[in-house]
Amino acid sequence: MTSAWVVRGGGRGEHEQWNLEHGRATIGWAPIGDLSVCSSREEVKALVSAAYPGNSPASQGMQAGQLWAFRHSIQTGDLVVMPLKNRQGYVALGRCTGGYGHDPSADQNRRHFLPVEWQPEPVSKTVLKDDLLATLNGMMTVFAPSRNGAAGRLEKVWATGIDPGQAGSPAVAPPASPVEADVVNDPPTVPSLEAIRDRIRTRIVENFGGHKLTGLVADVLTALGYGCEVSPPGPDGGIDIRAGRGPLGLDTLTIVEVKSQPSPVDVFVVRGLHSAIGRTGATQGLLVAMGGLNAPARKEWLDLRSTIQVWDSEVLLEKLFETYPRLSEATRAALPLKQAWVLDDESES
Repeated sequence: MTSAWVVRGGGRGEHEQWNLEHGRATIGWAPIGDLSVCSSREEVKALVSAAYPGNSPASQGMQAGQLWAFRHSIQTGDLVVMPLKNRQGYVALGRCTGGYGHDPSADQNRRHFLPVEWQPEPVSKTVLKDDLLATLNGMMTVFAPSRNGAAGRLEKVWATGIDPGQAGSPAVAPPASPVEADVVNDPPTVPSLEAIRDRIRTRIVENFGGHKLTGLVADVLTALGYGCEVSPPGPDGGIDIRAGRGPLGLDTLTIVEVKSQPSPVDVFVVRGLHSAIGRTGATQGLLVAMGGLNAPARKEWLDLRSTIQVWDSEVLLEKLFETYPRLSEATRAALPLKQAWVLDDESES
């Protein structure tokens, strides 16, 4: 039975695009040489101890566990998940196609590699339920997510683009042996900015479906200085909101289409909005698509960027945080947020 693994593309996502373009999952640990010579976790641990003598035994054990998992436990056919920092709100899914390799000619921070066939398009986090996102936000570079049937659910996402939830997918036994289990399986999460955003994103997906999301978007646009006319529920001809500026709301008219579905929208939605702009004489259009755009829709939109702007879930979060104090009491009651300052440890790595 295949397993699922999270392999991050650098502390700041600096290796993500290279990995996607070259069909690899890579990790750092530059002082550690070719792991092909190691036939046990203890041999890897000896290399770690020699390379990082100042680290605590616990730290050395965690590093050795991740390196040994990358060298030995990830098998051909296993699912590889790379949460994306350079395209926040998305994860890349791939399938491991071979065994561990070491490339001395590569950048020193991506010499350890596994060949991976990545899916052409990343998956929006809007399709992943809160408990699965929390598992994927584990604090390690390499680990096997297994809590709440994570591996089986990720396979469903790979095949269908939908997370069936804990009840909809059988649990898959964690791949690591008991000796490794405390090192590379389901590490604890930390209250990172990414994890906080994911919780809010999931709250919006679960509580602002359909016309409720249109109301939230209208509230945000109102806080940004637009006068909004919201279409009633039901068929709207591609127009959910008419947002205008100026004394009469006519100086700049923006036609807004809102799609709450967690999966990406198709090209016909983009074309429909473009048609509505021409039909109404609007200046521009805004497409709010929680699941983003699929590849054909994105290609079409690239030719229409001068007239159509796209907000996916990540952009909507940015606009929400920007305007939250000015939103209506009803919206703030339905989505209660409290501002707090936290130390962003990731920016120091």
